[in-house]
Amino acid sequence: MTTPHQPGEYVDLTMMYAFHDGLRRDVAIIAKSAAVTGDDPTRLTATHFGWDLFKRFLTIHHSAEDDVLWPKLRGQFAGRDDDLELLDAMEAEHDRIDPLIAAIDAALADQEGGHAGLGDTVDAFATEINAHLTHEEDAALPLIERELSPADWALFADSQRNQIGLGLAPRYIPWLLDGATPERTAEVLAIFPPPLAAQYRNAWKQQYAELNPWSVEYGKA
Repeated sequence: MTTPHQPGEYVDLTMMYAFHDGLRRDVAIIAKSAAVTGDDPTRLTATHFGWDLFKRFLTIHHSAEDDVLWPKLRGQFAGRDDDLELLDAMEAEHDRIDPLIAAIDAALADQEGGHAGLGDTVDAFATEINAHLTHEEDAALPLIERELSPADWALFADSQRNQIGLGLAPRYIPWLLDGATPERTAEVLAIFPPPLAAQYRNAWKQQYAELNPWSVEYGKA
């Protein structure tokens, strides 16, 4: 995971779309889990499954955007008010999502009364993050594809890769590809070093399915 990404001739958004798909998949699971907790606090434990992993990957991704991607684009967009407003919107959307993550954490930690507001908090979180992903795909990603150099896109990719590292790779790659089509899986694995792709196929996918009840493959392992 720490091998520097080699810039191509264009910005390849495959990983970005795959990551967004993973977020949407887990947000739907979070919402479903929270909706069935009812009035029984013990059922909050169902929502813990996968939450910490999801939250960790989302935080790494948003930090890389806030610290590397958006600042780089700001430097290129001096005097371009519409484009700068879009970046402002991306950052503002992150700022609305972060407190909702904290609120979900607080509800999950409160076994006595956390269930009471969990459903509404998760609904708000799902609304915010799904709207953000759609906005980013509709407006920001076409701009990135058109304006950002492949070398700068590689720096953004490396900033995430360095945070994930080899330690999280056995969880990250199966998480990213959980439920993906064979075509998407092949596209994504072609981006990773061959030894990691082989590890995913030979061990990590199965291990992930056995350990994570959120996995689409859970129960098939």
